[in-house]
Amino acid sequence: MKKILIRLINHEQLSKEEAKEVLVNISHGAYNSSQIAAFLTVYMMRSISLEELEGFRDALLELCIKVPLENYNTIDLCGTGGDAKNTFNISTLASFVTAGAGVLVSKHGNYGVSSISGSSNVMEALGIKFSNHIDFLKRSLDEAGICILHAPLFHPAMKNAGPIRRELGVKTFFNMLGPMVNPAFPKNQLVGVFSLELARMYGYLYQKGTKNFTILHAMDGYDEISLTSPIKLISRNTEKILTAKDFNLSEISPEAIYGGDTVEDSARIFKNILNGKGTEAQNNVVCANAAMALSTAENMTIEKAFEKAKDSLLTGKALKTLQTLQKLSAL
Repeated sequence: MKKILIRLINHEQLSKEEAKEVLVNISHGAYNSSQIAAFLTVYMMRSISLEELEGFRDALLELCIKVPLENYNTIDLCGTGGDAKNTFNISTLASFVTAGAGVLVSKHGNYGVSSISGSSNVMEALGIKFSNHIDFLKRSLDEAGICILHAPLFHPAMKNAGPIRRELGVKTFFNMLGPMVNPAFPKNQLVGVFSLELARMYGYLYQKGTKNFTILHAMDGYDEISLTSPIKLISRNTEKILTAKDFNLSEISPEAIYGGDTVEDSARIFKNILNGKGTEAQNNVVCANAAMALSTAENMTIEKAFEKAKDSLLTGKALKTLQTLQKLSAL
């Protein structure tokens, strides 16, 4: 590790194979916590290269506990986090709206590291069981239309880095990797990223595969459609700028999508929105992101997808999806 750190500090880049080897070595406990912390810190101070990102991704996918859901046509709605915006759990809510609208969701998520409440925090607060048992995950998809893939259960290789990430409490390159290492290998992906540079890197890597994808970055920094600014969109066949007007909506203020100060606040907002008690701004942001997922998975227009998402939320279909998953979790 010492040689690797010296190279990185001198602004040298690792090859894809070297990056992959470092992550494999971390998983095998080859480095102590100080070395891992130093390695993570270097990437907070310099940009990650495309080859490094690809090598890190390949290592995690190779080492993960794979979920055999190839017979299901699912989508994952996942953001990198790390945008320091402290919104409520927009992509997780949009996942339930998407499932309520009839598109299967394999939601990959984790506890918040650089945010107050990550996807797993709010799911846990709402009584959702985390499991890597395939029978439970398939039943969740069959009955609720969504399964929750809590990252630590599927990436045991990262147990050596997890405590260090929590102690650092800031975004690391693991934020960049999260959406790319879903152990169910979903055929469709809606991913939000915290920078335009990362959006382009994601686009390049996804173009090399077969996944049907849409990558989003709000131009004011959000890793999702925030409706606070124009949004950069990159997919396999197009690259464009979206605005709130594309959803027949008006822009909103950042305060309208604030997530609160605690996990309990996030869970309360989550329940309020699904129970029809969300504000117009909250509902619109959730439905805009769900609409993009529906558009990605079913190749429908944004306008039609947004109406389908609103129907899922406002008629209680999304709430029923959550309630079904809660019942399965309690068995």
